[in-house]
Amino acid sequence: MFIWFAVMSVVLTFVVFQSPAIDYRLVALGAVLPVAEVPFGNGPLHSLAAPTVVLVVVMLATSGRRLVRRRWLGVPIGMYLHLVLDLSWTRAEVFWWPVTGLGIEWETAPVLDRGIWSVLMDGVAVLIGLWAFRRAGLEDPELRRRFLRSGQLDRSVVRGTGGR
Repeated sequence: MFIWFAVMSVVLTFVVFQSPAIDYRLVALGAVLPVAEVPFGNGPLHSLAAPTVVLVVVMLATSGRRLVRRRWLGVPIGMYLHLVLDLSWTRAEVFWWPVTGLGIEWETAPVLDRGIWSVLMDGVAVLIGLWAFRRAGLEDPELRRRFLRSGQLDRSVVRGTGGR
């Protein structure tokens, strides 16, 4: 399921923000971060509180440092997208924690409930990822190196010229 969350969060972030300056690596990291609690079930990382706390920390820690803030905002963006992509909002007790009470019941993670659908979702994400790879012009070794080094896309991708 890592593929589904990592790829789809990056693609959705690009589609929504159309920004070459976001660090898409940190978006992917934020999106897969809640998977760490999957062996235990759905917990605090699948609640609305977790990405909100991370967002507040990023905003406070990067006050007055716009470029650093822009980079680290990728983590809470990815975490919010994980909630959407995992349909976490369908499990109200976990999603609204701690509003629904401080105790948390570690339900089975949705990713484990889906069975073969998880594999199919990863397959779809691979296909979308291949499309995005080409759309971002990452066949070009220079653009690919830049992306791997900075997490950023070339500005021409945003302008719609598909690479350089």
